[in-house]
Amino acid sequence: MNAMTSRLPLLLLAVALATNGVEQSPLIDVGITLPGLDVRIRYASHDNFTGTRVDGYDAPRCLLTEPAAAALARVAQDASELGLRLVVFDCYRPQRAVDHFMRWTTLPDDAASRAEYYPNVAKSALVPEGYIAEKSGHSRGSTIDLTLARADGELVDMGTPWDYFDPLSWTESPAVSAAARLNRLLLRDLMERHGFQNYAQEWWHYTLRNEPMPDTYLDMPVR
Repeated sequence: MNAMTSRLPLLLLAVALATNGVEQSPLIDVGITLPGLDVRIRYASHDNFTGTRVDGYDAPRCLLTEPAAAALARVAQDASELGLRLVVFDCYRPQRAVDHFMRWTTLPDDAASRAEYYPNVAKSALVPEGYIAEKSGHSRGSTIDLTLARADGELVDMGTPWDYFDPLSWTESPAVSAAARLNRLLLRDLMERHGFQNYAQEWWHYTLRNEPMPDTYLDMPVR
């Protein structure tokens, strides 16, 4: 099987999505192309730091560019050989969702959200300190938030939950347990092996180094 033939199913799916709810999309649904992927898109629910479904997330789907999806499939294969699986929390993120986050930063604090997601960082500092930004690599379609889980779906210990805005979430934070540090480094090794680069302030955040749309920020909703 040559390289073009092996990529044909992904390319056909991209075309199908372009005519089925994802407007002229250059993205593919990785939940379909990678059946073993555990997709938990929390921005499509109320279970996230905003406390509401985020604008643009009409469905809990993981959409990525074809190169990112292909690289992620290789990561998943390596993880499975270790008895682990990938759990994704976010993939492509519409610009309208990023705008929603920026509006949220101007709202009064919610005590429950603060306690769960940013207990040690002032809400007013989330943008200046780089936890939230006006533009996101997720909107380019080759960035993913993810973690590792055991075969039964139990998440491995990473020291903090996903989207925990705190220095504890920095990938090389010395303040988490030795086990959590090893798990973070394992995830980073798996991802870097297949062309992804970590954002050092978030152990879960990875971008494909050779992403195909480095200057394009998409805004079509996830449907």
